[in-house]
Amino acid sequence: MDPGTLDRIVSGLDIQSHPDLIVGLETPDDAGVFRLNDQTALIQTLDFLTPVTDDPYEFGQIAAANSLSDVYAMGGTPVTVMNIVCFPSCDLPEDVLAQTLKGGQDKINESGAVLVGGHSVDDPEFKYGLSVTGIVHPDRVLTNCAARIGDAIILTKPIGTGIMSTAIKAKLAEENQIQEAVAVMSRLNRYAAEVMADFDVHACTDVTGFGLAGHLIEMARGAKKQISLYSQKVPLLKGVLTFANMGLVPAGAHKNRAFFKDLTRVSPVMDRALADLMFDPQTSGGLMISLKKQEAPFCVAQMEKKGINARIVGEVNKESSTGFLDIL
Repeated sequence: MDPGTLDRIVSGLDIQSHPDLIVGLETPDDAGVFRLNDQTALIQTLDFLTPVTDDPYEFGQIAAANSLSDVYAMGGTPVTVMNIVCFPSCDLPEDVLAQTLKGGQDKINESGAVLVGGHSVDDPEFKYGLSVTGIVHPDRVLTNCAARIGDAIILTKPIGTGIMSTAIKAKLAEENQIQEAVAVMSRLNRYAAEVMADFDVHACTDVTGFGLAGHLIEMARGAKKQISLYSQKVPLLKGVLTFANMGLVPAGAHKNRAFFKDLTRVSPVMDRALADLMFDPQTSGGLMISLKKQEAPFCVAQMEKKGINARIVGEVNKESSTGFLDIL
């Protein structure tokens, strides 16, 4: 689906506002947030995927980590989850579903949340994910639209999962490359969020289907700022640049680049394959954090102590009426 299609459809609905709705549909944020009282707000989100690996247990882990990520991006803690399952019962054995749910449950347990139910349907295409409810103090909600001039941008996971998935389907990826991609996608953003909570973070989002550049543009557009992305500093999965140079770039990357072209300037001397990677749609990507430039190295150092491959990849430069991204 075109990145703007659903937004256009939803904008035509008669959606009612509410005085306790902290984050709704006004900005394309990661989750909705509703104030219950002065101490607690609910975070609500849902997401599901088609398989991104042949191993059902790994798929379950990745899909669950992907669904839980939005709560961490909003500064919250996941509390309850419900399974979402579309399963072709006539085409796949029951054990595939059992292993998928086991993988998801292990990630739910790791997050500290509790499974309270779910819903399943018989469907020709296998899909799995979670509906997640989290909590956060109303004064500590993080959005993707509050970046400030002078902020540094931190990314907490390497990118390239879309291109790597294409290489895996083409039987070109080596086992160590596949293992790295699975490990990155199944890693919870919980641990990066725990470090982030000790710093004065201005804005946060997670990197998913719009790619690194697309989600940075949303951050720039929401805050009405111009952001620079330093492509050479962006951590990449092993081998993805080679695969991008081979043309193994998913259609979603080209759609992202075309959709955001009016709000993006790509350096004319930049390698085309690297530019494609900036728009590569990610599955269960890392957090993208905007905070004071002076604090960023200390935040990265704390994350590195926890084994998180965090990097400073950009900065917020100046005001922009529309929001703008320079990819350098």
